[in-house]
Amino acid sequence: MIAKLQEAAERYPAYGFGKLFKVLRRWGHPWNHKRVYRLYCELNLNKRRRGKKRLPSRHPEPLAVPAQANHCWSMDFMSDSLFCGRRFRTFNLVDDFNREALAIEVDLDLPAPRVIRVLERAVAWRGYPNKLRMDNGPEFISAALAEWAEEHSIELEFIKPGRPTQNSYVERFNRTYRDEVLNMYVFRTLSEVRKITENWIREYNEERPHDSLGDLTLWEYLAKHERLENSNLGCH
Repeated sequence: MIAKLQEAAERYPAYGFGKLFKVLRRWGHPWNHKRVYRLYCELNLNKRRRGKKRLPSRHPEPLAVPAQANHCWSMDFMSDSLFCGRRFRTFNLVDDFNREALAIEVDLDLPAPRVIRVLERAVAWRGYPNKLRMDNGPEFISAALAEWAEEHSIELEFIKPGRPTQNSYVERFNRTYRDEVLNMYVFRTLSEVRKITENWIREYNEERPHDSLGDLTLWEYLAKHERLENSNLGCH
């Protein structure tokens, strides 16, 4: 039990006890909750440092969860710095339906044409969304993005200035990415940021149990929904 608990904590250093316990259950270990928690405390895993800095607490306004995938994607930018002090940005794209990470693009500069290329890559394997939700950043209000959206019949929904809670799905995603990647590591190169981010996206979508989805992973939840849809179609 100690070995598996330490393995889980090392593999998922940003997880607290609740998520680590769910990981152990997903690995097939039916151990008692109280016993695992006692070992968790005796191993001082409850005193792990959380990183160099943390975002302030937020209380996002509730949003209507889409009934199906690709109804609405949310997107936003983040920024951080390399060890040398040079700033870089990330462009984050999530599907509001199951909060799946569709893309995180990392570079020193991410202009509107680059944003469109990232969207095209996501569309190539996911299909076009009905709507995109975003803030009023210069990359998002560009004529190039507006023309691309109009060409593909995609509605652009802009939140009110100074109201990030109106885009709370991607804001919540940003906080998790900040805590578990940007604040967890010291990066020397953009290649390091991209590699760690790529591995984290896979973990986030395929391995991480999500409380709001009944402890299913994002892909398990999507597959479950698709099975239900196919079953309903079969009944008709």
